[in-house]
Amino acid sequence: MAKLIECIPNFSEGRDAGVVCKLAEAAGSVPGVTLLDYTSDTSHNRSVLTLVGDPGGIAEAAFRLCKLAGEEIDMTKHNGEHPRMGATDVIPFVPIRDVGIEECVEISKQVAGRIWEELGIPIFLYECSASCAGRRNLASVRKGQFEGMPEKLLLDEWAPDFGERKIHPTAGITAVGARLPLVAFNVNLNTSDIEIANAIAKAVRGSSGGFEYCKAIGVMLDEQNMAQVSMNFVNCEGTPIYQVFEAIKAEAAIRGVQIAGSELVGLAPAKALIDCAEHYLQIVDFDFRRQVLENHLL
Repeated sequence: MAKLIECIPNFSEGRDAGVVCKLAEAAGSVPGVTLLDYTSDTSHNRSVLTLVGDPGGIAEAAFRLCKLAGEEIDMTKHNGEHPRMGATDVIPFVPIRDVGIEECVEISKQVAGRIWEELGIPIFLYECSASCAGRRNLASVRKGQFEGMPEKLLLDEWAPDFGERKIHPTAGITAVGARLPLVAFNVNLNTSDIEIANAIAKAVRGSSGGFEYCKAIGVMLDEQNMAQVSMNFVNCEGTPIYQVFEAIKAEAAIRGVQIAGSELVGLAPAKALIDCAEHYLQIVDFDFRRQVLENHLL
């Protein structure tokens, strides 16, 4: 079987439909690459594309998208609820079929080097590609965001992995790396109090004593006048989605609010969602591989 790698680039644009369409069209124009999905959020002012392809094609698509984003997105004019530091904020490569994480790390470094050499956008390597332990966590890498990054790059420990100690004037700086599959999942609250979302995020995220494989922040959805707990699950078997969902529900109730709905950003492994169904339906002796029709068809 052919090698297959997933790439999920995140762009700091979720309001200009024309720019998002250009990115989607560019992603689908590279031979050997398929655009599976793209989503945009106006409050976050962010778009996420999900591509799969062979190693050569996926590397070329990632570079072309970063180039296009740098031409179309001006970070000096950007505002949004989601943390960000570049026009192309992050480019992760994920092994899917007949390829290991080591090969994804090598591809991430090749793409990172090319972005710097040809586009002049500095790069931080993160997750499995990180040059040191302190750069594995994307939140640590992105801390300071676009506005604070010029000062951060002057610190001894924060020289870019590729590039000079200064951001691209309009495209900022980009994180590139390899990682295992991740699920982006958000929970909306029926309150406009961002402090409640912040408190709940702190209660559930692993870095502050919550669930080990959950990363969480509170954000404000201005158009809906609603606070949100925005999360990334880096291991849905180690920390199931339903487990954190129930914890958020309990934390919200303590504060006199309720869950208004949830949101899946991009794609998720089937098992992560089927585990939720199994939990809430209380199915006894459920066999994911044997009892899901599509698994037999595949």
